[in-house]
Amino acid sequence: MSDSDQPLKTRIREEMKDALRQGDRRRLSVIRLILAAVKQREIDDQVELDDAGVLGVLQKMTKQRRDSIDQYRAAEREDLADQERYEVDVIATYLPAQLDEAAVTAAIDAAVAETGAASMRDMGKVMGLLKSRLEGRADMGAVSAAVKARLGA
Repeated sequence: MSDSDQPLKTRIREEMKDALRQGDRRRLSVIRLILAAVKQREIDDQVELDDAGVLGVLQKMTKQRRDSIDQYRAAEREDLADQERYEVDVIATYLPAQLDEAAVTAAIDAAVAETGAASMRDMGKVMGLLKSRLEGRADMGAVSAAVKARLGA
């Protein structure tokens, strides 16, 4: 069974065990944070998260850490920023590969063509289509900005 065949939560749990066996306390700490966040979301929503739900939690964690990095750098706390960067790197190992700018632009072009979007009034249709195609593989904030620019906001 390859990594892509097993559920993401199972893969994360297995890697937690590996980190524990290897004595990698720093990585173990981050993986435990991930599992705690997933469990908290399951308790809050009273559901068992599938891979898409786990990816949502991971994306939120990544965004929070990127925001923290900016704040720590502004406060000249590079030590704390370095820890956040490490956590982002560990979390990124569980996220799908990010699309490059050309692939995102091509997806936007295709979505605009498919929906027949001509103005900002059509942005919701375009973003709805793109969200299902790009979620987890591109920064949806940047995608939204690109769609706005494309539709002439």
